[in-house]
Amino acid sequence: MRLVFWGTRGSIAAPGANTAGFGGNTTCLEVDTGSGERAALNDHIILDAGTGIRALGLALAKSRPVRCAVFITHTHWDHIQGLPFFVPLFVPGSRVAIHGPFDPVGLKDIRGVLEGQMAYPYFPVSSAELKADISYQTLSEGQSVRVGEATVSAILMNHPVISLGYKVQCGGKALFFTGDHEDYANIYKPDDPLHEEYQGLIEERRQALADFLRGVDVLVADAMYTDAELPAKTGWGHSCPAACARLARLAGIPRLILTHFDPTRDDEALLRFEQDARAAHQGPDLAIELAREGLAVEI
Repeated sequence: MRLVFWGTRGSIAAPGANTAGFGGNTTCLEVDTGSGERAALNDHIILDAGTGIRALGLALAKSRPVRCAVFITHTHWDHIQGLPFFVPLFVPGSRVAIHGPFDPVGLKDIRGVLEGQMAYPYFPVSSAELKADISYQTLSEGQSVRVGEATVSAILMNHPVISLGYKVQCGGKALFFTGDHEDYANIYKPDDPLHEEYQGLIEERRQALADFLRGVDVLVADAMYTDAELPAKTGWGHSCPAACARLARLAGIPRLILTHFDPTRDDEALLRFEQDARAAHQGPDLAIELAREGLAVEI
């Protein structure tokens, strides 16, 4: 498998000369499970549709017709806002399969949410005017989807909206993308009678996630905050290098790639972020790096 990063930011795009090194587009990852050539379009899996998917769509459209599968972790803007600009959706003969979670607040399936952002008050072209053959599948925890020779499996993550992490397996290799995820925290104080019971539930959930990740070669994880920043952001649904490294080690994953960067961090700040993460958490059992737009990882 070949993993390519097309967007590495969280919250909002951050274009500019001082972010060009790590990239300014919001979350989008491409997984090529084929021969590595773009002719094998049936093998292309796309994880999230942030602004980075626009450039990916232009690249894919050079070989027509386009056939790909898009997996949305959750429907916050930074993970879907690039989809209306995904060129293959406008090309007759293209086939795009879109998967993602249910919205329990608006009581909408993944199709309803995504079509909503292309309604005329927000976008000049409605979903009904798209020319591609588009299919939708609403996913829940435990479901798997076959895409060519690959299997994509979903597990529920911890975020203020229903959010799915995706494991992609193909040819004896596997990667996992957390989407947005915050490590589980005890809502009770240590002296509260319910603290111990609730902590037990947290450990069960951590272990279930680690068991799901067992055998994964590369973990791509949300690390929006530094270790020092995270306590002030509890409940916002994001992580830090310490929590990501802990998850990687619990699951026995040898390579950790951190992504979903705060839009206020420029390249200089992210270089320090990477150095600090490596100094504090890297070891012989775990390699740590930061994602960069254009980074291609052979798995």
